[in-house]
Amino acid sequence: MSDANSRRIVSNQAGIHEKLDEIVNKHLNAEFKKPIAEHTQKAFDEVNEQVKAFNGPLILDSCCGVGESSANLAKRHPDALIIGIDKSSHRLDKHDVEYKQTDSGQYILVQADLNDFWRLAVAANWQPTHHYLLYPNPWPKSKHIQRRWHGAAIFPFIVKLGGRLEVRSNWDIYVKEFARALELAGKPCEVTQYESNEAITPFERKYWASGQQSHRLVIDL
Repeated sequence: MSDANSRRIVSNQAGIHEKLDEIVNKHLNAEFKKPIAEHTQKAFDEVNEQVKAFNGPLILDSCCGVGESSANLAKRHPDALIIGIDKSSHRLDKHDVEYKQTDSGQYILVQADLNDFWRLAVAANWQPTHHYLLYPNPWPKSKHIQRRWHGAAIFPFIVKLGGRLEVRSNWDIYVKEFARALELAGKPCEVTQYESNEAITPFERKYWASGQQSHRLVIDL
């Protein structure tokens, strides 16, 4: 598939999910008791040692895919340590050698389940200055609402992590739902269209090449 032929999101939802408020409020008032997976605990422990030894700003690039966004964020924030996290070793293994540039910022790519990694980061008192969620899987079918990050049980931990949260998607409903979830958590924000002369993720580049728009929210938590 060429960059200019990226398919648009198709969903049986015309707007914000009718049960979003109920789902988010349930998660905001419940304790997430899922056990931490051993592989994510091990991955976190290794990264945490590097985080504790680092004296500059910490930035999270969650759902980083092949890591191109992490490399580009490192170039934009050369004084920071970027932690790119994705659950797929297949995607991370595609990380191109051209992005592994020690003279253009520092970043680490980690294979881990974010449902566990975010909880461990909160428990370890990580205080990221920025947290990027760039084009996460939209799960556009209405029945999959709780697979979207704002509809998942882990959502309160995204809020607890703090920092300047930025969410981008080519599906406006996803970002609008995320903004509504943040409002329910006492963190209201606006959704806007996002344009730039430079795409920083492969998906962003494909969406723009095919004429699709990006939507985003930015909020200091």
